[in-house]
Amino acid sequence: MNVRDSELVSNRLMSLGYSPTENEEEADIIIVNSCSVRGKAEDKALGKVGLLCSKVRPGVHVGLMGCMAQRLGESIFGKVPGLAFSVGTRAESRIPAILKRLETGESNICETGVFDEDSPNLGYVAPSGKAVQPISSFVTILFGCNRRCAYCIVPDVRGNEHSRVPSEIISEIRALAGTGVQEVTLLGQSVMNYGKRGFTWPSDIPSPMGFTEPLPRLFELITRDVPQISRIRFTSGHPSGVTNELVRAMRDIPQICKHLHLPMQSGSDRILKEMRRGYDAATYVEAVAHLRTAVPDIAVTTDIIVGFPGETDADFEDTRRVMEAAQFDNSFIFKYSPRPGTPAAQMPDDVSEEEKMRRNQVLLEDQDKRGLAMNQKFIGQVTEVLAEGPSLRNSTRWSGRNSQNKIVVFEPTSSISVGDTVKVKITDAHPQTLFGELA
Repeated sequence: MNVRDSELVSNRLMSLGYSPTENEEEADIIIVNSCSVRGKAEDKALGKVGLLCSKVRPGVHVGLMGCMAQRLGESIFGKVPGLAFSVGTRAESRIPAILKRLETGESNICETGVFDEDSPNLGYVAPSGKAVQPISSFVTILFGCNRRCAYCIVPDVRGNEHSRVPSEIISEIRALAGTGVQEVTLLGQSVMNYGKRGFTWPSDIPSPMGFTEPLPRLFELITRDVPQISRIRFTSGHPSGVTNELVRAMRDIPQICKHLHLPMQSGSDRILKEMRRGYDAATYVEAVAHLRTAVPDIAVTTDIIVGFPGETDADFEDTRRVMEAAQFDNSFIFKYSPRPGTPAAQMPDDVSEEEKMRRNQVLLEDQDKRGLAMNQKFIGQVTEVLAEGPSLRNSTRWSGRNSQNKIVVFEPTSSISVGDTVKVKITDAHPQTLFGELA
């Protein structure tokens, strides 16, 4: 979501005549987009913006945007001397006006604390001044979150849920398609809640497939109104959102990719209750089974927190067992860090840093074995890949992702271009990467 927010700000500034530069030393304006979901993320953002402010030449303005700006408010100026401005979440549309205020000599400009509910983002502005347009793009459809998990600061820094109306989303996706985008990822902190609060689906938009839920109806609308989009992804999910209609949409709409990121966070029922996740381990496993029964080739990935307050060895072993039962294609493991103002921050952080690290490493090793075994099933199969260009690790090879969101590396031919959909026969597999040759 931060990537998308940064793109929107950059595009808007370029539309106003600003030019991007890859070199910080050449920039007149530098904006750091921050995250607050973990303490480490805030520490990195704080260190980066502090370093920039300490070394920039006179006349250069350094600003902060995003979740950390929202959380800290005006106190950020005491932590970072020389910071010119700070802009909170869902207020990015104010940045152009702030830059004009800086030109008049103002400083320490803070625009945080109030969410722009009527216009919660900049809206889509076509990029300019870029030699290469992306073939895949993010589109935010749901802002904020109402779940209030015990460890999570997102509701405090991104506000309550606010769904964008279908016409606004379609307009943005149509504009993206006009620049060559073929794949969109629909974003929401709890994306399956799209349209459930403060939103009525327009009566003049029918559902030929008979959907009644807003998210499946949005999938259907995108495929009807923007046929250039060949792939649709969405994230992040919640087990409660794995409804019959959602599963049917993933099964029956060809453009929806066979991948779902479904954060589990823990396999211990006791810890899940403490986390206020709203489900137990059995319910989570049932949701995954529901998906795989209808979409046998689906890839399921997850997030896990280790070292949550009170997590015992037995709780941790429960998580290991449930992860094995769920057979995740990939898992993102995080060490718990308390977030200010959350209920979990009032609990004793009683799992040592060393034990958090050990549990983190154990789960990573488990996942590597699991991921390798699951990826090896692709060997000998042909998979469709959206070509993204030269591989980051070996420029003589190209890479892309298949419907299951797995990275596929292959030997290109001179006739292949970025954005082509190619068929690749898989010849080798690593825990997180597939290798193959053009079929």
